[in-house]
Amino acid sequence: MRRYILLGLMMLGISVQAQRMDDTDTHSKYIQAVDEYRPAPGQHVNDVPEYEPGDTEQDMIRKCTENLANNEKHLVALGGWGGYITFHFDHSIANIPGKRDFAVWGNAYQEMKNLVFGGMNEAGVVMVSKDENKNGLPDDKWYEISGSCDVDSVGKVIYGYEVTYRRNPMGDIPWTDNKGNSGTIDRNHYHLQEYYPEWLPDEITFQGTRLPDNMVNLSDKVDQGWTPYYFVLIGFRYGYADNLPNFTDKSDATSYNYEGCGIDISWAVDEQRKPVNLDFIDFVRVYTGLNQKCPQPEWWGETSTEVQGAEDIHLEASIEAIKKATAGIVTISAEETKHSAIYDMQGRRIATPQKGIYIKNGKKFIFK
Repeated sequence: MRRYILLGLMMLGISVQAQRMDDTDTHSKYIQAVDEYRPAPGQHVNDVPEYEPGDTEQDMIRKCTENLANNEKHLVALGGWGGYITFHFDHSIANIPGKRDFAVWGNAYQEMKNLVFGGMNEAGVVMVSKDENKNGLPDDKWYEISGSCDVDSVGKVIYGYEVTYRRNPMGDIPWTDNKGNSGTIDRNHYHLQEYYPEWLPDEITFQGTRLPDNMVNLSDKVDQGWTPYYFVLIGFRYGYADNLPNFTDKSDATSYNYEGCGIDISWAVDEQRKPVNLDFIDFVRVYTGLNQKCPQPEWWGETSTEVQGAEDIHLEASIEAIKKATAGIVTISAEETKHSAIYDMQGRRIATPQKGIYIKNGKKFIFK
């Protein structure tokens, strides 16, 4: 059961802020459930997780939850540019000043020859949202996390980007963008299933930010022996998913790379790329931020973000922040509501309050 605690009085002109915490004795720092899954076409789509004939969108969301919730550490593929997943935790994640607040895990790795700062780094853009309307759905305003490309690659990031994909059964998947470009998600002989998400409409469009291409050809620097080419994807400095390895030392599977994979809620920006001040967030969305493919499709094909999980880096601090924010809200009985005007948090007078938070005599209270 979810419990929503609200601070501030909308009817008095003060903005309403919402924090959420499940009514449970213990809380998890890992994903509780997936809310949305809409991948773009890709070589791992319909396979990670597996689509079975007759599966609906809700079936695929459930399979994503089974892969990611409770730190299961299975992968979910987002396909080409724009494909996304949305998930939540069993509590709001607090924005702790000066700290990275949550991490998104992927399957990025550093190439072993250490010629460049890269390997298989398929950066995904991260977004956050706060459940302002307290309905438990990811339908409030979304804010993008401003990563390092915004300062390191000025003029190379494309904002307001849009791509449309069209179904082409068992063939290369065509796409067009809003910049007059077109291309395909190419099939290869390693992945033989359909590349277009089977449960989605025959045409799907995604909108967002396109990160600069990060592919580097090291073919003239590396003698592979078994192939004449060698490509890597360069990692960006911070602010993205599946962009840097999960671990600081791959020999130590417990040494999480919070610095590289961690996200600071304070990096959130609005549609005008202006910073926003969020005290808590309730939903996280990740979408593939790169629209590129390797000239040699058998090397790695299209760039496709994968998600392996996510974590509240400071669980205890989040819980304490929620408790502190909700301190002072009192409980009132049904008898006490009979002779006073009761208003909901939108300022509407309520004759018979249900379970929730209301305003009486200008003060907030909980009705159980």
